[in-house]
Parts: sequence; C-alpha cells; structure tokens
Amino acid sequence: MVAKPLAETPIPIARPSRAEAEAAVRTLLRWAGDDPAREGLLDTPARVVRSYEEFFAGYAVDPVALLERTFAETEGYDEIVLLKDIRLESYCEHHMVPIIGRAHVAYLPSNRVVGISKLARVVNAYAKRLQIQEKLTAQIANTIEAVLQPRGVGVVIESEHQCMTTRGVHQHGASMVTSRMLGVFRDDANTRRELMALIGRS
Repeated sequence: MVAKPLAETPIPIARPSRAEAEAAVRTLLRWAGDDPAREGLLDTPARVVRSYEEFFAGYAVDPVALLERTFAETEGYDEIVLLKDIRLESYCEHHMVPIIGRAHVAYLPSNRVVGISKLARVVNAYAKRLQIQEKLTAQIANTIEAVLQPRGVGVVIESEHQCMTTRGVHQHGASMVTSRMLGVFRDDANTRRELMALIGRS
C-alpha cells in the first residue's frame, strides 16, 4: 500500500457542532445588515450548513484509496490515457467564493490502469476543499504519480475565479490555466505536445 503524501493530509481540527455552525451563519447575516429572524432567513443557517457539507465533502475522502484498485489486463496498451473536461467546482481559500472550470487528467501507464471514474473522483476529492488552483493541480498529479507509478502524469486545469469576477478587479471572462507535468510529460517535449494536442491546446 502506498503511503499518503504528508503534504496532502488535512490538518486535524476540532470540528464545531452543527448548532455552532448555524449560529456563525446567523452572525454573518447580522454583520451583512440583515435580520436572521425574518421569515425569508429563518432556515438559511441550516441550508448554508448543509451546503457546506456538499461544498467541502473532499475533506472526508481519501484520494489515495480511490486509486488503489487497478487493472493489469491491458493487452499491452502503453499510450496516453486522458480524461478531458472534468467539471471542476472548488472554493478559493482566500475569499471562499467559487472556482468553476474543468480539469484534464492524463497518465502514461507502466503496466496497470485505473478505472476512469476514479480520475474524476480524485479531482473532486481535492476540489471539494478550500483551495488555490496551483496547489489543486499539483495535488492531483502528485497523488496519481505516487499511487499508480506511471511513466508520466499530466494535469491541466482551466477555470474562472469568482474572487476576480464578482469582487476586486471584476474581470469577467478571464480564465486561469495551470499545469503539472511529471515523468515523460515533463522530460519529453514530443510526448507533452501530443498530450496538449489531445486536450486541444497548442
């Protein structure tokens, strides 16, 4: 069994109770200038807490465990495996507003492959946490490399950050692209170009 990378393990914290979380939402509603006791906001604290359970579900998922079941019957397949356009929904750790985009995840198998749904699940496991895109990109690639030990891993993420579109500089339509290339995707320019062509990026 592959050891979980220490840098990707969430720091254990004392988790507040649901009642404490709902009270915190009521405090924020008052701070925003509204009355949490008015009819339209009575159920808002409970709804927000339930939403947070979904938004940040990745803290309860072990990405390493997702990749541990692999398949060796590949008939000698040794070319790029690419899962494109994985819907990505995360939250900026600086402003707690959405990061919406897509991830492209590829690896070059050595002798085993993994079910493609597991690649999407690894993306979601890390995305459903407070994040910055650079760290998210590295975490996905590093975990795939550590567990599958392929000849190469490539991860490209394209996303729009609402901390830029709904506040601050208000730059609508601006997208951020990050990539993490490991193994042959980093060392071999031709293999990297092949991957980028498959993704649809020059």
